[in-house]
Amino acid sequence: MRLIARALCGAARAAWRESFPLDGRDVARWFPGHMAKGLKKMQSSLKLVDCIIEVHDARISFGGRNPLFQETLGLKPHLLVLNKMDLADLKEQQKIIQHFEGEGLKNVIFTNCVKDENIKQIVPMVTELVGSSYRYHRGENLEYCIMVIGVPNVGKSSLINSLRRQHLRKGKATRVGGEPGITRAVMSRIQVCERPLMFLLDTPGVLAPRIQSVETGLKLALCGTVLDHLVGEETLADYLLYTLNRRQLLGISRVEPHGADSPLSPVVSGFIRVLTLVTTRRFHCADIWLVCSHR
Repeated sequence: MRLIARALCGAARAAWRESFPLDGRDVARWFPGHMAKGLKKMQSSLKLVDCIIEVHDARISFGGRNPLFQETLGLKPHLLVLNKMDLADLKEQQKIIQHFEGEGLKNVIFTNCVKDENIKQIVPMVTELVGSSYRYHRGENLEYCIMVIGVPNVGKSSLINSLRRQHLRKGKATRVGGEPGITRAVMSRIQVCERPLMFLLDTPGVLAPRIQSVETGLKLALCGTVLDHLVGEETLADYLLYTLNRRQLLGISRVEPHGADSPLSPVVSGFIRVLTLVTTRRFHCADIWLVCSHR
C-alpha cells in the first residue's frame, strides 16, 4: 500500500497530458434496426401527442443530443429534462440554461430520478406548455399525451416511474437498466398523473446515425449511451483518466504516503484496486471497473 501511494503521488507531480489523441479513432455508429423503427413510430404517433419531453444526461448537456429529434418532432411544445444532475457538476447550471435559451429552448429543468429531485415541477411545466399552444384536433380532449424521447440510457423510463411515484403513489410501469437498449419499442400510454389526467409514451433511445465527432462519441460512451465494446473498454478508461486529470478531479496530489493506515480518498482507493488488477495482468477487468465506477 505504501509503495502504491508513493507511486500515485509521483504520478500526480508529473505533467498531465494536454490533449487526448483522437487521430485514427473511429466514431461509434450504433443505429440498430429498433432505433430506425422507433423513430418512424414516433413520427407516426405525433398526431396523438400534445408535448415532447426530451431527456438527456446532465453530464453532457451540450453534446450528444440527437438533431433528428428537432427536425422530425420539432412542431410540438418541447421540455428538455437534464437528468442525473446528482452525477453532474452543476456550478455552471445557470450558464447551461442561458445557452439553451440562446438556442430558443426556454424550458429546461435539471432532475435526479433516483431521488425524485425536481420531478414535481414537470407536470405544471407541461400543463403550461400545452395550455399555451395550439392543440389542433386534440383541443376538446381533456387528457394530455406526452412523448418521452432521448438518446439511450439517459433515464427516460426512470423519469416515467418517478412521475408515477410522485403523483400516483405507484411503482414501476416500465423496465429500466444501466445499459443502452432496454426500451426497444414505442410502448402504450402510461398514466403518470390524475389531475390533470396525463399519459406518457416511453420510446426507445435513438442516437443520430452519425455521431458528430470522436470526442462526442467518447463522452456518450462514458455516460453509457453506447455499448462499451463498440468503442473499446481500454479507450474509454484512457479517456476517463485524461478527463479526470485535466479537470484535476483525482485529488492524488493531496495523498501523503505515511503508511498503510493513512486515509486515502475514494478515488485513490479505486485506483489502488485498478493497479491491483493490472499487476495481476487482469487488464480488461481493470478497464471495465474504472469506467463503471465513474458512471
